[in-house]
Amino acid sequence: MRKGLLALMPIMAMIVLLAVFSIYYGGVSNAPLLLVFVLSAIVAVIGTRGIPFKERITVFSSGAGSPNLLLMVWIFMLAGAFAVSAKEMGAAGAMVDLTLRILPAKFALTGLFIAACLTSLCMGTSVGTIVALMPIAAGVAEKTSMALPLVAAAVVGGAFFGDNLSFISDTTIVATQTQRCKLSDKFRFNVRMVIPAAIIVAVLYFFLGNGAAEIATADSIQWWKVVPYLAVLICAACGIDVLIVLILGNLLTCITGLCDGSYDLMGWITSTLNGVMGMSELILISMLAGGIFALISHNGGLEFVIERITRRVKRRSGAEWSICALVAFANICTANNTIAILSVGDIARRISEQFDIDPRRSASLLDTTSCCVQGLLPYGAQLLMASGLAGISAMSIVPWLFYPMLLGLVVAGTIIFRKSH
Repeated sequence: MRKGLLALMPIMAMIVLLAVFSIYYGGVSNAPLLLVFVLSAIVAVIGTRGIPFKERITVFSSGAGSPNLLLMVWIFMLAGAFAVSAKEMGAAGAMVDLTLRILPAKFALTGLFIAACLTSLCMGTSVGTIVALMPIAAGVAEKTSMALPLVAAAVVGGAFFGDNLSFISDTTIVATQTQRCKLSDKFRFNVRMVIPAAIIVAVLYFFLGNGAAEIATADSIQWWKVVPYLAVLICAACGIDVLIVLILGNLLTCITGLCDGSYDLMGWITSTLNGVMGMSELILISMLAGGIFALISHNGGLEFVIERITRRVKRRSGAEWSICALVAFANICTANNTIAILSVGDIARRISEQFDIDPRRSASLLDTTSCCVQGLLPYGAQLLMASGLAGISAMSIVPWLFYPMLLGLVVAGTIIFRKSH
């Protein structure tokens, strides 16, 4: 038991440090968040026992440089480059003018949430949805009276709608494979939980955005400047890989900006480099998180929690609670909902078989719970991406994330009040 608790020391340190910074600063911006992860990484390295210091660093580095994490680093850099170069070229302003001309300001917040829901459903990825819509959302907030964290939260929340439901979402695929059920069956089982939550949140966002000031848009929209954003949205909705979409978007901003005279070649290069540098804190936080949780896994922290959660399960409701708790903790440790489901999927299946839980139900619990937790993690890729593109702290977005919060309550409600499974 003592060894298991020691393995969890970095997470305990992280929670304490986040609480201290939140109380002291009234919130945690990305710079203090980076400091929290640096200190937690030191705790993780020092607290690892039984192997030489050099080997501890090797384990940490393997987690910080894992293929999945480095893929996210590429996405961070390309997204930052696209956001800044498109803004300096005038594409962001033109796209916002077009959005507000189509959608009145009082409907803009709900419209962005629904757009994120539909885009993520088509793409199957929350990160890709945030990349495509967050620059537009930031521009809408700038031209209306709505708070930027609120607008950012609407996009992030909607992005998890499709991540949880889409047939091409990696979380959905992994959840159904580990529980050995069909995608279509899990979809029908899952949709009954998420649709009511999405409708309630859409109505809530309407009332929150109803007082937004109507801002006069430009008399004429520079349509050619909208092309990079429209191309990104269309390609994303068609399911094209997010890296290819971002490369295309950056090339189109270059071509459009050069032809338009918005900047010369050196100006485009400078703006893209500024965008990449603007993501540096987020990249470092992601890599530190990967290293910390690699050491936690190496020290047996995940296995300790799994054993503690599952050893006293005696009833079906308790079994469902244990499935949710397992994937939630794995998600906190990995900051990746797909890897979290993979980590505990087999254990969840064995629990569901033992307590006669429908595989569709266990797959739905895994997928939905992981999306709820991932949607609220300030060091998760989605919130880091959203905060980087919007130029705000990840922690400032969390209080407005009504969709993941409500989805978590819906999951809890189905366990508490469900009589037959």
